[in-house]
Amino acid sequence: MTDPVIIDNLQYANWSEEIFRQMRDGNVTAVHATIAYHENFREMVAVIEQWNRWFEEFSDLIRFAGSGDDVRAAKAEGRTAILFGFQNPSPIEDDIGLVEICHRLGARFMQLSYNNQSLLATGWQEPEDPGVTRMGREVIKEMNRVGLVIDMSHSSERSTLEAIELSERPIAITHANPSSWRDTKRNKSDDVLRALGESDGVIGFSLYPNHLAGGSDCPLEDFCTMVARTAEMIGAEHLGIGSDLVQGQPDSVVEWMRAGRWTKAGGGGAVFPPMPSWFQDNRDFGNVANGLRAIGFNAEEVDGIMGQNWLDFFDKSFGPA
Repeated sequence: MTDPVIIDNLQYANWSEEIFRQMRDGNVTAVHATIAYHENFREMVAVIEQWNRWFEEFSDLIRFAGSGDDVRAAKAEGRTAILFGFQNPSPIEDDIGLVEICHRLGARFMQLSYNNQSLLATGWQEPEDPGVTRMGREVIKEMNRVGLVIDMSHSSERSTLEAIELSERPIAITHANPSSWRDTKRNKSDDVLRALGESDGVIGFSLYPNHLAGGSDCPLEDFCTMVARTAEMIGAEHLGIGSDLVQGQPDSVVEWMRAGRWTKAGGGGAVFPPMPSWFQDNRDFGNVANGLRAIGFNAEEVDGIMGQNWLDFFDKSFGPA
């Protein structure tokens, strides 16, 4: 029996040897690590510098990945592949030429917006949603050209639907759940999910309590039932995991995520909620796989959701058009 691929397509941690060892203990094949929220280009480069030191110091545990083949190589070597992504387009500033530079530096995912309006698209917390901007349309073309994946996890409804329509390559929603299951604008409507599936995109289901029905007390069976209902709607081949796992970060970090530099008011006293009992860290992906089997997914479907669907997506998405 072939050892399955496990890919988590979104984490943001206070990275450490302990976390990297948990990835190996959990047989995690690859993790998409956020390297930018509100950072400008030079600040983002400093984060890559730090990652390069970790790749050197913990070379037995982790390695950089910029392609599906890099992920396969990491698996063969017994290491966890780390992919880079931005949760905001801040690193490209107002310069479309930085799209290609960021891709050359290793970035493979970029959200067109975080919670607020960006130069490219609208975030989910804005009261109005004018959709993808003029610059956003040009950046989508450039992202398509170089192989930087469009991620609409935090974007609002119209902007997300327009990005799916405008993009000539499939987009990703790396970490979200259906709003029909947990009614919040941060999650995604059935219209968005259908459009995503029809365009051959992939959604990574989030395990972050604010995205779960029942929050931190959400039962594993309920989560897996939600996955099964989404599979009935758009097909299991369009599903993956994007846990949105945050480990070792103080609550001041979630304040910074929310507030960035755009307000003096702060992040509204935001705190990190406790994770569900069945998913505490990278060693618990087996619980999710077992839950999917118990709800009725077959072995091929479980392997796809746990990682193979993302790996297939990487193969199609990370190179030039």
